[in-house]
Amino acid sequence: MTFIVAIDGPAGAGKGTITKQVSEKLGFINIDTGAMYRCVTLEMLEKNIDFDDNENIEKLLGEIKIDLKKKNGKDLFFLNGRDVTTEIRTKKINENVSQVSHIPIIRQNMSGLQRKMAIGKEVIMEGRDIGTNVFPDADVKIYLDATPEERANRRYKQNKEAGIESNYDEILENIKFRDYNDKTSKVAPLKMADDAIYLDSTNLNIDEVVEKVVSIIKDRLDRK
Repeated sequence: MTFIVAIDGPAGAGKGTITKQVSEKLGFINIDTGAMYRCVTLEMLEKNIDFDDNENIEKLLGEIKIDLKKKNGKDLFFLNGRDVTTEIRTKKINENVSQVSHIPIIRQNMSGLQRKMAIGKEVIMEGRDIGTNVFPDADVKIYLDATPEERANRRYKQNKEAGIESNYDEILENIKFRDYNDKTSKVAPLKMADDAIYLDSTNLNIDEVVEKVVSIIKDRLDRK
């Protein structure tokens, strides 16, 4: 059975954390679309490919291999056989991933790959256009939101726990920049689907958000 849960929302809203925990509780496959774009960003930066160099971008997309593996309960991301789980969360990637994700040929390639990965599976997927572009007919659509300040605070704490050096003000500025880019993009802009459920997590802790999302999904499964 194919059952798709699409969770969209702005950067730093907690989509990745919530999606991971919900997938573990329900046994769904979690496809981290943001990490996929981060892997492409890392590859482009390492190969010094300009963002408007469509010829080399197309060549890169034809050769790149992105894998998701589990080890000791953790999701690890491999780029062409190399573990890049930590590298794709660095400041340099944060500053460039938004621009990379707006490149039409990359967006089209990743969206197609995400659709193929979901066929015949119970999948939960998060991003900015999952319910509006990748899976417009998703069984469940949730728009997860939070204030920019709260999102910056969460990202700062997350980086600190991971041992990644960062600055709160810079993170907040980057989040606001990404919000603007994502919402005004000519390619699959960030917006809430008409049939999505809006969930503001600003004043909720992780467990509370997970509980609400699980409840929404179970209700839809019972009616299918």
